[in-house]
Amino acid sequence: MNRFIPAIFVTPLTLFLYAFYPINGSVKVEVTASPDAECKVMVQENSIYMERWDTLAQPIFWRTVMNLEKDSGVINIGSTRQILKTVSIKNWNAQTPEQKHTFRDSIKAFHCLPAGEHVYMTSGKSHFYHFEDVLPAIDKAVKIFEENNTDPFYAQAILLIESPGKPKKSHVGAHGSFQLMKGVAKQMGLTVNSSVDERKDFDKCAWGAAKLLRTVCVPETNKILAANNIDYNENELWYKLLVLHVYHAGAYNVAKAVKCIPEDVRCSNDMITELWKVECGNFRNASQNYSQVALASLIELESIVYKNCDSLEPLAENR
Repeated sequence: MNRFIPAIFVTPLTLFLYAFYPINGSVKVEVTASPDAECKVMVQENSIYMERWDTLAQPIFWRTVMNLEKDSGVINIGSTRQILKTVSIKNWNAQTPEQKHTFRDSIKAFHCLPAGEHVYMTSGKSHFYHFEDVLPAIDKAVKIFEENNTDPFYAQAILLIESPGKPKKSHVGAHGSFQLMKGVAKQMGLTVNSSVDERKDFDKCAWGAAKLLRTVCVPETNKILAANNIDYNENELWYKLLVLHVYHAGAYNVAKAVKCIPEDVRCSNDMITELWKVECGNFRNASQNYSQVALASLIELESIVYKNCDSLEPLAENR
């Protein structure tokens, strides 16, 4: 059973866009920051609001983190992302591991949480999430993805998650604006060796990510859904969020995680919210977070654009 209740829950920007666009689905708009500035293209996903993803605790939690300075953190319950307390990072780090463990146990006892529940301290990340600076990159990536017959929704979502600040090499070796692993990048046709790393080239990295999504992530997502007898529409938001999980965690890990979800909720929007709680094999906290952060990032970008831009215009193809 789908527990999401369709309702009219919209922001002022969404109301503006509904004058031009269908109620659900991705559409493109041109954003102008000032009268003499060049227009930039971004993707608007109306389903976020019509299906009320923006009201869920997890996207709200990540938006809080995205706007919190790095010297502060929030104590939160892992499975629900309920924020319990804001703390000073300096004071938190001054505690011993034993003191932190005792504190977490006291939180679990007070809230009657099971022993296996995680209580996290998540530090503020406003220093990383510079969404106002990423719009030019989105504009470029949207064009590259469309040239490669890949939904530009993924271009925008991945850029917002992976490189809203300066792109950097991850601790596991992913690199570039789309955080491609070395082996994957080479499989997609990029040159990565001791002297050349084409993941550093934005256009080539975007091209590789588009190819990865088109030739691997989308087909593998379809296989996972077929194996579980789940009907799907590639334009629906829950489907796109599942593809993002495959992009991040790999098809094998996502397939195992889906199998851990009870069959009666192994479909549609409910499957995504269940993935936010599932721990199975290598599908753990970072994997759970990926689509949560995607939703929060898309909402946050839209909020920033609405507050700061001079105009928003529908592209001719959408009128």
